Amino acid sequence: MKQSNYLLLFFLLSLCPLKAQTPDELKSWLPAVDGWEISGEVEVFNPDNLFDRINGAAPLFIENNFREMTSMEYKKGSEYITIQAYRHATPEDAFGMYAAERSSDLAYLPVGGEAQGDKTNLYFFAGNMYLKMWSNASGDVSEELQAIGKALAGRLDADAGYPSVIRLFPAEGQVPYSAAYITSNFIGHEFLRAVYTVKYEKEGQTFQLFVLDGGSSAGVKNILTRYMAFTKQADELKEGVLLVKDRYNGDIPVLWKGRYLIGVYNENGDTVACGDDLLKELAGKL
Repeated sequence: MKQSNYLLLFFLLSLCPLKAQTPDELKSWLPAVDGWEISGEVEVFNPDNLFDRINGAAPLFIENNFREMTSMEYKKGSEYITIQAYRHATPEDAFGMYAAERSSDLAYLPVGGEAQGDKTNLYFFAGNMYLKMWSNASGDVSEELQAIGKALAGRLDADAGYPSVIRLFPAEGQVPYSAAYITSNFIGHEFLRAVYTVKYEKEGQTFQLFVLDGGSSAGVKNILTRYMAFTKQADELKEGVLLVKDRYNGDIPVLWKGRYLIGVYNENGDTVACGDDLLKELAGKL
């Protein structure tokens, strides 16, 4: 019986996609690129020394549960392509870091779960990794960057995409490429963590629909208890619809369902006309 169990475990593990856990694995996955040579030098950074490489950007990475960064290069004479592969604790964290660095100056490209780039830059996420690539080349190396990116993304997670919770958000009215994942400090509150959010433009209003994953019903209750202490509300806490009267962010309607807290937030503090309908629609999918 034990032998059968071991064989079954081995079979199941063989079906699992490879996930990069070491710098050596990542380097071995770099594809050959015509005219370019893969450098033998690999640098590795962790939360203790990431500041040495990316200076003031390090705190945001660490807030997004950064674990390790592997820096690799291709070279062609004096030109180079640098790849920084940031490993995070979860795919959600990697997506959240990518989303935090989106730029309106870059085009969207078909690499990994989502990618942005231009002639000399490429940024994307796949699996639990966020990858940043750039070159000092004087010409257009977008084709080379995308070839490298697609090869790495295929090994990290060939089916990379938005987190499953994000994919449940109502499609109508979504602002394209506005989906994000906030690990903490959502709308300025440290206790609002693990929040999925998408911006909407609907019925003449701009607002955010969000889902907080409390891990359990008890986890959500603890968060609401802290939130109500901040707002000085004495409302009875039970699953269903509640109104949080946040003195800094306005009235925020929320719907508590199991491990999730679903809400609608308007930066102007205005009431969102279709808010209740969106809360109920999204809650029905969770």
